[in-house]
Amino acid sequence: MPEHWSAEAKLAVVIETSAFSEIELSQHCRERGLYPEQVKAWRQACLDGQDVAKQQLQNERAQTRADRKRIRELERELNRKEKALAEAAALLVLRKKLHALWGEDGDS
Repeated sequence: MPEHWSAEAKLAVVIETSAFSEIELSQHCRERGLYPEQVKAWRQACLDGQDVAKQQLQNERAQTRADRKRIRELERELNRKEKALAEAAALLVLRKKLHALWGEDGDS
């Protein structure tokens, strides 16, 4: 029963018959107990699968570009925050030194 054939077997038939004329395809199908419509449907399924695979590859590439852009944005933001944190730490150290030098809060 051709309906229960494996994908590999169906693909093999599609490849084997790809250059056949309609007459050759009909004869080959009769010898194998197939219908030409089945082989044509399998061929179309192979082509459709290739279209799906191509679309998935394009989607993955677009996602990769978007991910890289987001990573760059996050790295810039992280760098900015690290600089702000370093500045705040430096100000805190200076404030402590001023407090130690004057013995009071540096605000007055």
